[in-house]
Amino acid sequence: MRHAQFIKANTRLLPVPLVPEVRLHLAEESLAIWRQTEEELGRMNVPPPWWAFAWAGGQALARYVLDNRALAAGRSVLDLGAGSGLAGIAAVKAGAARVLAVDTDPFAVAAIALNAAANDVAMEATADDILAGGPSLFDLVLVGDLFYERTLAERVLAFVQAARSQGAAVLVGDPRRSYFPKESFTEVAEYSVPVTRDLEDMEIKRTAVWRLA
Repeated sequence: MRHAQFIKANTRLLPVPLVPEVRLHLAEESLAIWRQTEEELGRMNVPPPWWAFAWAGGQALARYVLDNRALAAGRSVLDLGAGSGLAGIAAVKAGAARVLAVDTDPFAVAAIALNAAANDVAMEATADDILAGGPSLFDLVLVGDLFYERTLAERVLAFVQAARSQGAAVLVGDPRRSYFPKESFTEVAEYSVPVTRDLEDMEIKRTAVWRLA
């Protein structure tokens, strides 16, 4: 309840620029929400509030899923590193039978629940670090903007490769961030994504959706 109250007090419920049929609890300034999170927890060096923003990769991924509903319809879907839960919400709207959104930040898990309710969809969420174990069986794995740090990128790639070996389709939304392993993926779509200049180096970010080979 504490996390949910904090999110409601420090964000606004807004339509996502590239996916206006979805509304999310979003912050307007990254530094302000980060400082407010530190004050709420009473400590410094807390993880950045990734959940409070609609990142380029997540927007592109959600747009692609909603425009290609057969990818998710009737299937079990994992939204890995879900943040706001945008990709998972898109999967539910596309007709997924089950969606599990995973993010290790408790604020993200609370945000996912609030965002799901705001969009009148039902989905599960957990803060478990599932990268530490083998992947459960899912039909579709969605990954938005997780290749920004080397160690994390390596863990994510190993996880999705294992999921692919078990039969899952893997889709990634990523604007070619520093540690994105492009050689392992095939581009299936590209979008011009409106983003927050406070977070990115431009107001429109060219962002692709990729399928794991």
